[in-house]
Amino acid sequence: MKKRYILLLCLSTLFIWRQAKGNEPYKTDANIFGHVLDKNTKEHLPYVTVQLKGTTLGTTTDATGHYFLKNLPTGNFTLEVKMIGYKTITKEVKIIANTTQEIDFEMEEESIPLNAVVVSANRNETNRMLAPSLVSVVDIKMLEATNSKSLAQALNFQPGLRVEDNCQNCGFSQVRINGLEGAYSQILIDSRPIYGALTGVYGLEQIPSNMIDRIEVIRGGGSALFGSSAIGGVINVITKEPSRNSGDIVHMFSSINGKAAENNTMFNASILTENRKAGIMLYGQNRDRQGYDHDGDSFTEMPMLKNRSFGFRSFLKTGLYSKLSIEYHNMHEFRRGGDSLKQQPFQSKITEQLEHYINGGGINYVQNSADMKNKFNLYASAQHT
Repeated sequence: MKKRYILLLCLSTLFIWRQAKGNEPYKTDANIFGHVLDKNTKEHLPYVTVQLKGTTLGTTTDATGHYFLKNLPTGNFTLEVKMIGYKTITKEVKIIANTTQEIDFEMEEESIPLNAVVVSANRNETNRMLAPSLVSVVDIKMLEATNSKSLAQALNFQPGLRVEDNCQNCGFSQVRINGLEGAYSQILIDSRPIYGALTGVYGLEQIPSNMIDRIEVIRGGGSALFGSSAIGGVINVITKEPSRNSGDIVHMFSSINGKAAENNTMFNASILTENRKAGIMLYGQNRDRQGYDHDGDSFTEMPMLKNRSFGFRSFLKTGLYSKLSIEYHNMHEFRRGGDSLKQQPFQSKITEQLEHYINGGGINYVQNSADMKNKFNLYASAQHT
């Protein structure tokens, strides 16, 4: 059953890619180009999101801060420019067939990102300043600055919650929100509660940081919106979506007092079709950490840990106001603590050993009305552990 589920997701992604390659963009020859600058330094800003607000049409600036939108539908639209750490800018624009326009932007830095969009407050995209509940956000800049390898390390820098290591032998991490144990906090992937309550206990180190675009945290009960486990709070992991053709691979080596070595390798790759109607983002991680014995009593203070994860997220823009997305992730974790780690568990004095295999994913379809007053959302998600 598990293999059939994985095969179905892969075939669906290939179908999406084929459909996107075959679909021709609007033949209007209506184009918009320009550049985006920092208002203070006048430097060009790379990888800024530029899109027609309310539609699925958009792009990002290149490494030199320039963008180009071609074959756009005609009519009156709002051109929106946004980037983490900067205030969002909008301009009204009238798109005319067989006409090319130049529209430039100057963005101003924002010390407190109140204009950021969050989805965890009421399950819809909402301006953070207008959200009915307080939402704390950990963005990708914070993940990179803190060199976080997993969700557990990223949450260490959030106020109002605590990530703690429990059990000296197996050394699992759990998150406490409002003092409640991990089982009382709901962890979501792209706003979907496909992880069980024990994810807050055992799953924090299974979610790699390179699949995360941002993390939204709500402190306080949210069971009415997110399920019975959201008593202490909600942690919503928003995964990355492909925005440009890119790829990177990173390897990190570290050790604890020169005794326990840790090797961590991560990769990301994004591919988009030329008309930007479809894209796919692949990610993976392999983490290997040796057990650490601090006081030389032959029992580990930190367990041996082996993590492996792989997944993808793809999309197909089925229309001007509709989009279909598919997400899949495969994770494996093995951890063992105690003594005699190289022997079988029954040959040791004290051993705790855990091993998890997780296959999960989902399909999501979104349809907006032309006036952006109505939205239809249909999704299905599943997980096998």
